[in-house]
Amino acid sequence: MANATDTAPTDLAGREKVFSAITKASGWLDALGFSWLVPILRMIAGDSPKTQLRELKRVLLIPLLGILAFIVAWGVLAPKVQTSLGAVPGPVEVWEQAGNLWDDHVREREKAAQFYERQDQRNEKLVAAGKDPKFRTYTGKPTYLDQIITSLFTVGLGFGIATLIAVPLGIGSGLSKTFNGAINPLIQIFKPVSPLAWLPIVTMIISATYATPYDWMPKSLLISAVTVTLCSMWPTLINTALGVASVDKDLMNVGRVLQLPTSRTITQVVLPSSLPLIFTGLRLSLGVGWMVLIAAEMLAQNPGLGKFVWDEFQNGSSQSLAKIMVAVLTIGIIGFMLDRLMFALQRAFTFSANR
Repeated sequence: MANATDTAPTDLAGREKVFSAITKASGWLDALGFSWLVPILRMIAGDSPKTQLRELKRVLLIPLLGILAFIVAWGVLAPKVQTSLGAVPGPVEVWEQAGNLWDDHVREREKAAQFYERQDQRNEKLVAAGKDPKFRTYTGKPTYLDQIITSLFTVGLGFGIATLIAVPLGIGSGLSKTFNGAINPLIQIFKPVSPLAWLPIVTMIISATYATPYDWMPKSLLISAVTVTLCSMWPTLINTALGVASVDKDLMNVGRVLQLPTSRTITQVVLPSSLPLIFTGLRLSLGVGWMVLIAAEMLAQNPGLGKFVWDEFQNGSSQSLAKIMVAVLTIGIIGFMLDRLMFALQRAFTFSANR
């Protein structure tokens, strides 16, 4: 029969493995915005409750108190501000309109399902009569969730194009002082240009060159995506150039001694060393792109959250202001989630984040 002294080392080793797993997971939880789970997991694993409760207070309770204070101030002050659409809606009214937008989405999906069900029934009769079936796409109005998906697709497309342009240019700028000197004046000129200035130019060029748009890529969506590209590529380009220029010269000298071709030098020496700064630029670019997109959609009346906000402003109903505030909160939450996603990717692909 084993005594307590035999089982104690085994229990200690098991606890060390659990704490080690929690420590490894803490980085990912922090990147995804769930750092408050770490002290809870540590308390469950048997760590000091006093220490972990203090940490839980710092990462969860204090932020929640800040949010609660904001909601209370919002609820108290909002009814005192009168606008042309009535009093500024408080948290309760905004929450109700969020529920109404979800209900509208559900109803629209039900209508679409009924439309396709009727179409299938008609096609069955046509096939039975020896005729060719006819297929049509449901053309109901886009719901709030549809607008969100459209905006996410548009910013993803614009951000992807910006990355494909900015990273190679940044690498070339960081490796060559001559190339950097050639493009630096262009960066300084075009970087501060507002999307309001780019939008009419992009609209005219896309309208002239993209005469027969694909069904999956409407002209209006491409206009917004290109505008996002032109406004968001600069942080990635600048940070990539800075990261490449900051690569340890000894590493570059080793590549020259080994006579590595330029392609292998870039992929095996330059990129791994400069990835942290590249991802910093990507996070900044994505944030800029998301802000630019909303403005572009509002001005160009392109599908997405920006058009939703503008349509509600023009609608001028008693519920419009609350719906606009729902959109504002949605834009902020999605922006936060996109930044957390990019930060998680940075932790996954950069060495310095995992040391």
